[in-house]
Parts: sequence; structure tokens; C-alpha cells
Amino acid sequence: MTRVPEGHPRPLERLLSVRRLTSPVARESLAIWVAIAAGAAGAAVGLVVFFGRRAPLSGDWSVGTAAAILTAVAAGLACLVGLARSTRTTHQWMTQRHWGWMVADAVGLVVVHGAIAVMACLALFRLFQEAFTGLTVDGIASTVMLTLTGTVAGYLGFNSSARISTRSLSTLLALFMASGMIVSMLLAENPFWWHAFFSELGTGQAGILSFWTFNTTLTVSGLVLTTLSSFITQDLFTWARDRARRGVRKARIGVLRWSLFVIGLCMMGAGVVPINFSDPVHSTFIRVLGVVFIVLLASIQLWLPGFPPAVYVGTYLMLGLGIIATLLWFPLRYYNLTGFELAMGGVIYAWLVVFIRNLDAVLTEAGMGDRARDAAVQEAVDAVDAAQETDEAVAPVPQRPATTAFPASTAPFTTPARQPDGRPAYRGWTIGPVGPGDRR
Repeated sequence: MTRVPEGHPRPLERLLSVRRLTSPVARESLAIWVAIAAGAAGAAVGLVVFFGRRAPLSGDWSVGTAAAILTAVAAGLACLVGLARSTRTTHQWMTQRHWGWMVADAVGLVVVHGAIAVMACLALFRLFQEAFTGLTVDGIASTVMLTLTGTVAGYLGFNSSARISTRSLSTLLALFMASGMIVSMLLAENPFWWHAFFSELGTGQAGILSFWTFNTTLTVSGLVLTTLSSFITQDLFTWARDRARRGVRKARIGVLRWSLFVIGLCMMGAGVVPINFSDPVHSTFIRVLGVVFIVLLASIQLWLPGFPPAVYVGTYLMLGLGIIATLLWFPLRYYNLTGFELAMGGVIYAWLVVFIRNLDAVLTEAGMGDRARDAAVQEAVDAVDAAQETDEAVAPVPQRPATTAFPASTAPFTTPARQPDGRPAYRGWTIGPVGPGDRR
């Protein structure tokens, strides 16, 4: 570990701390420790819950149910550990805002990671139960399964949040949204829910499990979308300032930020207030969401100049698809409201994915992406290390004064007063016109 000299300024200590946090070796080592802790917790749960009894892989009181709960907790806690690490390095801006924003971001990310872990675990154990019909396992096998699932959940949850970026967050959001909607459809007790509209899944008429899955997915997706808006605009601010310095047309990043923020709030509102609770309020949230999204796409060249022309063409095509989807619902009556909602949801998330991928490409080409920031930090730390090694190489060893030429009380102590960078030649010593026995 690099030792920081006492005479060095505080920025050096911060750089060395950043290097320790951003080091791939250190990150993977911590991920392994987190995975080991999660695996140990899984083993403990397995020994306590399934001791002396046999259990099926899927269903009530099954290994899959226990594994789903375990992986949700493990992935959520590992996500918090990784997020705490990330906010000390590449995403320090997250902690520089009001603490309420940080809490909201953390809650959204924890719920997303936990929910994805639950859905993946339940699906996996259900698949194996279907493949091995009638299989039950004893306490030892159950403990091994819980240990493995807990370890994987802890490892992936930590790495996901420790390396969080705009691109990875958008992928998580799309995966969570799609998985949540599919699961809510599969859990619907009323097979004809789609005869009405998509929000029927959130009314309780299709079943209590479908009700909670649908509304939770919608609410958490809106919360994560507000976090994603912060990530996108944080990436774009540097690019926009660079354009302003070059005197070209100014980008209005605030338009994108507040538009995505409003869309996220509308999704949260639609999830918190289902249509059977208050039809006017629920419908108002959906209408505002649609209007804001259409205006955002139609005005992209006004608030985001300087992007590749293909982005604008693709955006207008998405807008055209949205208009066509609306016309097919009304007045053409080609499909019902459920089909329209599915089509519009696909258009919105398709545009988000395409836009974020192009944003990442533009920032990377401009040298402002995540990799460029990590490389800049590493270069700064390497430069500091090189300077420190140079200091240690050129610092002379103090020589004992010749007693034959001078009395002991007046012998001069000659050393370089300053190093080339202006720091004292020796740690803890002030160099000046003083004798060798004086220390200040």
C-alpha cells in the first residue's frame, strides 16, 4: 500500500484513496468477500429452516421460496455496499445533493436488484421443479442450494452497483420493467384480463398477486427512472459545458432532466393510485406522461443539438410509431386499450435504450465517458506515484559534520532547502538555518 508523506497536500490522499477504491483487484476482492458473507447467511438459513425435513424445489414452503427471500436480501444489501463504494469514486455527485435524493436513489436501486433476484430465483426453481417432477430434497441439499444462490446474488448485486453507469442502469430498468409486467400477467387469476386494459392487472380483479406485482413494478420503475434522469444529465452536463466553451449552439439539458423526472413521477403516481381507486387521477398521470414524452421527442433538436443525425431520425421514427399506435387504437379500433398500452410502452423504452447507447457513444468519442473518467483518475494517481518515487530517489542522506573543521556547537547542517516541487526534503523536518539537533 502506498504511504502518504506528511508534507503532501490533502488532494494526494484523496487520489490515493480513489485509486484503492477504483482498483479492479480491490473491487473484485471486496465482491468476493460480500459473496462469501451472503453464502454464509444462506448456509445458516438452510440449516435452520430445512433441518430434518424434505422440501420441494418450488411451491409453498419450498427451497425456491426461501432462496427467493434470501437472494432478495443478499442482492439488496450487496447493492448498498457497492453503491457506497461507487459514490466515493466515479459518482461522488450523488452525495453532493440533498440527502433525500440519495435515499430515494438507494431505495430504488435496492428494490430493483432485490426484485430481479426474486423473479430470477423463482423462475429458476420452478423450471427445475418442472424438469424433475416430484423431486424433494433434504436439509443438506437445501442448504447447499441456498448457499449457492446467496453467493451468486451477493456477488452480482455488489458488482452491478459498484460499476453502475447510465448504460447499465437503463438495462436494469428495462429488465425490471419487462420482467415485472410479464410476471404480473402470468400471475393473473383472471385469464381474460386483457379484454379490458393493461391497468386491469393493477385493480385486483386479476388477482391479489398480480395486483401487487403490477403496481410495485410501475412505482419502482418510476422511482428508478428519476434516478436514471440524474445519471443521464450528469453525463451530458460536461458535454454541454464543452460545447458552450467552444461557442456552438447551447444544449438545454434541463429539458431532458425535468421531462424524464416528470415521466418517472407519473409512473409512480399511476402505480400508487390504481385505476379502480381513482379513475380520473390515474388517467391524468397517464395523459401527462404521454404528452410530456411526445413533446420531448418532437423537440429533441431544440434541446439537444450536436448529436448524430441518425439519433434525430430514429427519434422522429419512434414518434411516428407512437402516432400510428394511437391511430390503430382510436379511431381505427384495430386493437383494444391493452394493445395500445403495450405498443406505447415498447416505443418509450426502445427510444430510451437507443438514446442512452448513442449518448454513451458520443461521450466516449469526446473522451468524457465512464472509462475516460476512470483513466483520468488513474493517470493522476500514477503521476503522483512517479513524483513520490522521484522525491525519494533524489532526497540526499544528511552527512555528519566534520568536527575537525568546526566546533560541535557551530557546525553547519547543509541540505537542500527545498525539493523541486517545493516540499521539505525530509518528512517531519523543517529545513532552514538551524543546527542538526533542532527539530520543529
